[in-house]
Amino acid sequence: MTASHPALRSAQDQARLEAEVIEMIEQRTPYQKALGVKVQTLLPSLVLRFDWRPDLVGHFQSGRLHGGVIAAVLDSVAGCALMMGLAHKHPHDTLEQMLHRVTRLGTIDMRVDYLRPGLGKHFLASAEITRLGGRVGSTLMRLHNDAGELLATAAASYIVS
Repeated sequence: MTASHPALRSAQDQARLEAEVIEMIEQRTPYQKALGVKVQTLLPSLVLRFDWRPDLVGHFQSGRLHGGVIAAVLDSVAGCALMMGLAHKHPHDTLEQMLHRVTRLGTIDMRVDYLRPGLGKHFLASAEITRLGGRVGSTLMRLHNDAGELLATAAASYIVS
């Protein structure tokens, strides 16, 4: 008797999943929408971009980003990267199953290191999945400005089941 292998997601279903994730990030998550987060790249690695705006400033004299904005975007990029990681880990899931799976994603713990003032015209946040287990995922995140300067790093763990 041969073992049956789960069917892989079709190219059409993968494209639908990617479009759904982009819409979820940019349009359906109110906080990310308020921050103006846009998907710069989805694959092979997720990069989110947002522009400097006066309402994101935490220090009115210098015009630098509020630390909470930095932390929120780093948390968001990690969660989104884990969504894509889960999609890759479970290629047999339908779009509906995948969307249900990611609704259980939540931050357990996050540490942010602020390395430089949050100055720039726009900012790029990226995340690397360091481990994606059955219950917990771990990530490392980075925030760069438009000049390529590393402004902040973070490490976090997430519930993924």
